[in-house]
Amino acid sequence: MIEDKRHNKVSTRNQRLAALRTFYRYLAVHHPEMLSEAERVEAIPTKRTSPPETIYLERVQIETLFKARPDKAASHSAIEHFSCSCTTQGGRAQEIVDLRVGDIDLEPPLRARLHGKGDKWRKCPLWPETVELLKQLETVRSADKALPLLTSRQRRPLTRFGIYKIVKRNTVGLQPSTSQPNRRSVSPHSSSSSPEGVPSLVEGW
Repeated sequence: MIEDKRHNKVSTRNQRLAALRTFYRYLAVHHPEMLSEAERVEAIPTKRTSPPETIYLERVQIETLFKARPDKAASHSAIEHFSCSCTTQGGRAQEIVDLRVGDIDLEPPLRARLHGKGDKWRKCPLWPETVELLKQLETVRSADKALPLLTSRQRRPLTRFGIYKIVKRNTVGLQPSTSQPNRRSVSPHSSSSSPEGVPSLVEGW
């Protein structure tokens, strides 16, 4: 009904259905007389939806991003390289801001140890160029492994919102490839489409 009369998307319909199921499960536990009604709601099938479109940057755009603004802060360049250096294990924003200096291996094998959802750890390979940029950071030069890897200008731990602002600021003028005609800017969710396997720009953030 909400699809036909209110023109809601299938995803919205599924969310509403999930909420109703949760509510009727609660009713079935506390009010047994509602059990049959709860079973009817539970039997309503969830509709399939198409996966979201991938918004991506071409390889040449990634290279342009790296070369642009030679005066940009070392931390900004490090964030861009670090994000792209994470291949199939692409780091999420929260995982990156949670990194400590001790989570980065600056000697071969070059890698970062990311602490993700479900208290799971995984290793993310790093490019040599990325490691050289990381070595310029004050936190890394301090050699204190407990310090946050990335910090703001006020020397406070960088937040994922801070990373979002950095990505938006440094990608002004880059047009992501998408079928959405009104999409004009790059977000931290944009990725690279390079056939040579150049990884995402902050994939999965």
